[in-house]
Amino acid sequence: MIVRYLDPLERLEYEVIQRRQEGSEFRDLQASFKDLKTKPAEDARQEADKILRQLMDKDAATPILSSAEPDDLDAIRQASTALQNSSVPAPAHSLNDADLYDRILGGWLGRSAGCLLGKPVERYMRPVLREMLESNNNWPLDHYWTQDGMPQEILDLYPWKQRLGLESLRENIDGMPEDDDLNYVMLNLHIMENHGYGFSSSDVATAWLTKLPAFQLFTAERVAYFNLLDGRDAPNSARHMNPFREWIGAQIRADLWGYVCPGNPLLATELAWRDARISHSRNGIYGEMFYAALIAQAFVESDPRRLVETALSYIPAQSRLAQAITIILDLPISTLSWEVVLDKLEDHFGTYHWVHSINNAALTVAALLAGDGDFEKTICATVMGGWDTDSNGATAGSIIGIIQGAKALPEKWISPLNNTIRSSLGGFDNALFTDLARRTLMVSQRPVDHKSSGPMGLSNDF
Repeated sequence: MIVRYLDPLERLEYEVIQRRQEGSEFRDLQASFKDLKTKPAEDARQEADKILRQLMDKDAATPILSSAEPDDLDAIRQASTALQNSSVPAPAHSLNDADLYDRILGGWLGRSAGCLLGKPVERYMRPVLREMLESNNNWPLDHYWTQDGMPQEILDLYPWKQRLGLESLRENIDGMPEDDDLNYVMLNLHIMENHGYGFSSSDVATAWLTKLPAFQLFTAERVAYFNLLDGRDAPNSARHMNPFREWIGAQIRADLWGYVCPGNPLLATELAWRDARISHSRNGIYGEMFYAALIAQAFVESDPRRLVETALSYIPAQSRLAQAITIILDLPISTLSWEVVLDKLEDHFGTYHWVHSINNAALTVAALLAGDGDFEKTICATVMGGWDTDSNGATAGSIIGIIQGAKALPEKWISPLNNTIRSSLGGFDNALFTDLARRTLMVSQRPVDHKSSGPMGLSNDF
């Protein structure tokens, strides 16, 4: 049985790419992979596994991390500009309980709507998306996807995503279908309810193994999951034979940390770091920290550019992710058509895999700037950019949802959610968004130094 993301040949192939991107030596590894492709499949897999294990042993003796892109939290902060320039404000917000609840609910609903918009076409690139939309006169995108009026040859050529793609179409939506982009937000709420702000990476790992079905995890998370089962704690769970360690998986787990740290991006980045290091390193970690900071700051700041600039100051200034975000900030996005902006994104970041952290983070930032606070414009621009459409739509929707608050979000996008979300997580299937927002509000009002060993008076959902 070949298991995706755990197959040695697949891992070796992507390890070659990963090492080239992070500036490590890869040519000997590349030659070995090319040689294995000429051998019988089972022999090649055994040899690939041996090469990967030898590689991991070598890296343990001589770490490949550079000072410009550290994994340690203190080193990350020393490499960022926020603490260097003493520009971190005192954590504060002026929202009353009703307003804070409305903003948190806006985040949950906005994330779900953006995710749902991108869900049926995840993995398709821009030309395909445009061809599909033009085939039934829905270009440019301004609503949930529909197959009504779409020619059969298009439907046959570009089938909807296998995992609940049909349920995500406009004519079929009945609540938010299950998606890993929402499962992680709910799981992290569970962690906060049971452990408070003092949770550890081990607490996160335990929650993963207890509540997440293994085949509902993908890329870096699936590798980390099996590393945890094999007794490897963080950060080894992220590094051992894990070529997906800079892909988008940690980035999609950022939101809850922002929701429970309104106006406190410094704390949000620390919570994000504790979570990310289980499955990711370097820019994979920074992606989660960047968006956790941005989401936390969205409770007190509404200008997308200032939000991006603030979040940027919390990740290493010389990292590849920071450089990518800076490229976006330097573009005259307000004077360019969205298609031209996407062309420039393709020029800069088109060599990355479609679920890498760097290109998807850059695309979402560009859409936030182009959308300028408009919910529909932002999530539609994000999804029309291709790559990881549901994850990027979810992040963009979450941010604008917080800025606007649930009451201001368009019914066109929120009503189909039916205040309900499906999930394979124990205790969360058919959860109400209003209840999830209430529970998030309760967690956010805890003292930061409060230690908890129980779920805050809520029923234990294991």
